[in-house]
Amino acid sequence: MSLWIDTHCHLDAAEFDVDRDAMRQRARGQGVGLCVIPAVHVHASHVAQVQQLAHQWGDAYALGIHPMCALTAGERELQQLAEQLDAARDDPHLVAVGEIGLDFFVPELCTPQMRAHQDWLLREQLRLARQHQLPVLLHVRRSVDAVLKALRQLPPASGIAHAFVGSRQQADAFLGLSCKLGFGGAMTFDRATRLRALAAELPDDAIVLETDAPDIAPSWLYATAAERAAGQQQGRNAPEEIPRIAQVLADLRGQPLAQLQQQVLANTLQVLPRLQALLPQGQP
Repeated sequence: MSLWIDTHCHLDAAEFDVDRDAMRQRARGQGVGLCVIPAVHVHASHVAQVQQLAHQWGDAYALGIHPMCALTAGERELQQLAEQLDAARDDPHLVAVGEIGLDFFVPELCTPQMRAHQDWLLREQLRLARQHQLPVLLHVRRSVDAVLKALRQLPPASGIAHAFVGSRQQADAFLGLSCKLGFGGAMTFDRATRLRALAAELPDDAIVLETDAPDIAPSWLYATAAERAAGQQQGRNAPEEIPRIAQVLADLRGQPLAQLQQQVLANTLQVLPRLQALLPQGQP
């Protein structure tokens, strides 16, 4: 069976409490052999759960402070992250620093003071990533150019622009900084014409796949506002959706699915090289 890797999924989320192990087994049955679980803050219980899930399932994890946690993150939290990265230095399941970045969508994060604070927090975490020679998983919501500015000044070993929806020029800028672009459920909507056109034209070595589960549901799980008002529940995204998302991407690019699978696997291992040691037995 083909090997798929979900490069960004929050499998510690409360939405999975009811069936977490069964959910991961379903994904494995669909060929999703590896998942990358990013932390979002440094609380000991959260970090412990992310690490425990990765170890339990043979998956990978990242450690970092999400920009949406910036309101309560300062020097003390950065020191905690530094200590956590030091403690996990020899853990093969640690593959990146993340989820880190900038969020200029949430109103309380968009004041001049909070924009500056987020930028400081991102740069300090980029320094930690450089110190540990680890890739970065980047949150770039309405903040692509500002994240790129920080990367140019503190370039990481490699990275993924998670949930990328920017322009071709911005895409090329990330690629020029040894980053890949994370594509997932947003690409599956017919109305996402610009994103779908970008997915179709990017170089073969540009894209990795992700779900951001349980969020960013693909079109077949999405319920409109009217449908939700009528009682239909929003579908829960999960790593098992990766092969179907990949088929959408293959169709957009006019490629056989098997060819796309081999390319995105190579891309993923290039940008997150520590995943190589976690590949299921028998995989290249």
